[in-house]
Amino acid sequence: MQGTVDGFSYGLVTPVAAYLMACLGGALGLRCTTRSLLVAHSWRPGWLALGSAAIGSGIWTMHFIAMMGFTVEEAPIHYDKALTFASLAVAIVMVGIGIFIVGYRGATGAALFTGGTITGLGVASMHYLGMAGMRLRGTLEYNTFTVSASVVIAVVAASAALWAAAQVRGFLWSLGASLVMGLAVSGMHYVGMAALSVHLHGSTAAPTGGDSPAELLAPMMVGPLAFLLLAGVIVMFDPLMVMGKADLQSAAQGQHAPYPVPRSGDRHDPRAGRRPPPRPGPKAPQSW
Repeated sequence: MQGTVDGFSYGLVTPVAAYLMACLGGALGLRCTTRSLLVAHSWRPGWLALGSAAIGSGIWTMHFIAMMGFTVEEAPIHYDKALTFASLAVAIVMVGIGIFIVGYRGATGAALFTGGTITGLGVASMHYLGMAGMRLRGTLEYNTFTVSASVVIAVVAASAALWAAAQVRGFLWSLGASLVMGLAVSGMHYVGMAALSVHLHGSTAAPTGGDSPAELLAPMMVGPLAFLLLAGVIVMFDPLMVMGKADLQSAAQGQHAPYPVPRSGDRHDPRAGRRPPPRPGPKAPQSW
């Protein structure tokens, strides 16, 4: 028989919390990607990797916060920890591939299409792999058309987010882009959930006792939440958090801001090799 599915057992609490978490991960990730365009070449991989982990952790945490409100009335739900954490790894790795492509190739059409497609597929793969980690007395069935629509939403959202990150237009621009990205990722999740139906096996008696989805999922989210907090601290205390006009202009022209500032005498310092200005000698005696 078909199970009675409820994706909002806590009302609006889980959808709103999930959306805010997606926005947080997106804001941190996009800001790190923006940093990578403003720093020296040797610092870029670190910022891109941090941005990848922030976005991946944000969308993974968003997914499982939303899943706290997902119940099947006739069957208790459990989660396979290996598949659950594998979905986190897939999200970080595939988002990272897309971000590195745009970070090194720039916001060209080919880079955005390739990076956005890989990143979007990573978001969708995280979602459906996380769903595969659910254990219940039944079979999950999906509507193919609705699943395809959720994947398209993920790809379009990822491409738009990468394009926004490459614009380098300041903190408010990244904040607005993260709000849109959070809405798109949350929309992709709930469209994917709308494709789901549960076919139950065996007895239809209602379950008694057992842990709630929130009690099962909350301990698994401690690590990603702690990482997002740490990433937020790193971003907030970075000296380029408040970007000067010169940095924005140099980034727009494709020139990276010097970070760290080269010391005098460095072979890469344009000031190196210049002779100091001559010192004035003693004044000649004036004759009257």
